[in-house]
Amino acid sequence: MYLMDVFHSMQVFVSVIETGSFTKAAQALHLHRPAVSKTIQLLEQQLGGRLLNRTTRQVNLTPEGEAFYERCKTILADVSETMSSLGNRPARLIGKLRVDMPVSLAKLLIIPALMDFQSQYPGIEFTIGASDKPIDMLSEGVDCVVRMGELEDSSLIASSIGYLPMLTCAAPSYLESFGTPQILADLGTHRAVNYFSGNNPRPIEWVFNVDGQVESMRLESGIRVNDTEAFVASALAGFGLLQGLEISVRSHLRDGSLVQVLGGIAVPAKRVSILYPHREHLPPKVDAFIEWLKALMATHHLA
Repeated sequence: MYLMDVFHSMQVFVSVIETGSFTKAAQALHLHRPAVSKTIQLLEQQLGGRLLNRTTRQVNLTPEGEAFYERCKTILADVSETMSSLGNRPARLIGKLRVDMPVSLAKLLIIPALMDFQSQYPGIEFTIGASDKPIDMLSEGVDCVVRMGELEDSSLIASSIGYLPMLTCAAPSYLESFGTPQILADLGTHRAVNYFSGNNPRPIEWVFNVDGQVESMRLESGIRVNDTEAFVASALAGFGLLQGLEISVRSHLRDGSLVQVLGGIAVPAKRVSILYPHREHLPPKVDAFIEWLKALMATHHLA
């Protein structure tokens, strides 16, 4: 008799004792009554002794059956506990994980914290694409993509994971030359460090939240760039006002190389989303990274 057969026979035997009849045991185990009877017969043959005294109304344990019953309960409980403990353990995730994300997020938020994920899942090997350019996930073999702002319509599944604060600032040298704007109407006489992305040379609009309404506008360019590091560098050089992520300019605000302006007029936060191909079952390594990233955003109060 194979081990799995022995285990099944023990379950049937214990059920017969605890329900008090072959019929009730069959119902509890979703078996036919003859199958239960046959299992007990084979078990007794295997053990070489009678376990039960059967009557038309009840079943009683023999002394051998009593001893076997106690052993069966212990073994079945141990197996159940072992299966439960193993089932609750996190799976050991292994393999390569390729993620594409904006340069600013990679450099300032995700990569500095990524060793925490690595310590939890040492079997995962990362490939990080730090880019602000659109990519074709399927053809480039990318597992998931982190993106900011409004998303283009696509067949990808998008999950919002948080929001990044935005603000308006400029270098002191620029403000000395052009003055400090006090109200939105003042922006008409100012120049901007404008950002464009992808193959679209048209700069991204500036946005402000005024009395609960979002107002969009375009400012004259002092310079146009399509790279986040060049974006901040241009503001530091005095090319114009900059509207960008607080996390990207935080250190410069602290040391005074950039100064916030229009602080009383809110800039809507930038939504952060993670995208992945539409799959019925998301690979566990991708799911683990998404959950980790959500927790990271929450830790920084960005969720």
